[in-house]
Amino acid sequence: MEKSDLNPSKQKKKKIARLGIGTKGVVYLLIGGLTAWEAFGKGGKKTGSNGALAFVIDQPFGQILLWLVVLGLAGYVFWRMYQTFKDTEEKGNDFKGIIFRLGYFSSGIFYLFIIYNALQLLLGGGGDNGGGKESMIQQLLAQEYGRWIVASIALIFLIRALIQIFIAFSGKFKEKVKESGMNDKAQQIMISSGRVGYTSRGIVVGVIAYLTVRAAITYDASKSGGTKEAFNFIQNEFGAVVLGVIALGMLAFGLFLIFKASEHKMDF
Repeated sequence: MEKSDLNPSKQKKKKIARLGIGTKGVVYLLIGGLTAWEAFGKGGKKTGSNGALAFVIDQPFGQILLWLVVLGLAGYVFWRMYQTFKDTEEKGNDFKGIIFRLGYFSSGIFYLFIIYNALQLLLGGGGDNGGGKESMIQQLLAQEYGRWIVASIALIFLIRALIQIFIAFSGKFKEKVKESGMNDKAQQIMISSGRVGYTSRGIVVGVIAYLTVRAAITYDASKSGGTKEAFNFIQNEFGAVVLGVIALGMLAFGLFLIFKASEHKMDF
């Protein structure tokens, strides 16, 4: 056991990180599961993160469950910010390192907005069903250089999508799993679910990039969208079966995150 593992402060931070990663995994389980359920004709519904939150609050003891989700996602935001400013991954301060750390920061901000939407549901204000993002894009398009800003946002999404695909098939991804100390069966589950999950997530983010650049080209914010709109596009263009496969991939990503959260020896 490393000395750092005996440090109470670091143990608490790792517990917070694991809670956050696991909660994120649960959100992806709901997104993928509900969408796959619809795609295969079982009565589910295509949904993004906000739809998943709405599903949680509609369950018995939903408010308590959603408060737990808020607490978990707050842990995830803390972990991402800690990674950003403490450089726990030792990315450094060169250009490549700064890009990685900005990625951690943007991820934290993204989930901060999800927490905000969850709090709106809990406090009776209603969640953001996608209109908030559309309104933001519309406001940007109304500015002099707004379409270029929106196009830049689309480029960020595209880069993020390519990174997800790279992670899925890079040797580094498998090496990290193999170094985690898990048994062979758990490693194989991690590698398989992670590869499928990162690939599906990359595809969905890539579609979001396309929808965003389409909004910039047409000056029409209604053509943009998030995960739910990306699912609609995939179903309309490629059919329900393809949508179902990708949704199952998102579900696999949720399983991957939960496995990662439960593995104490993972390098957080």
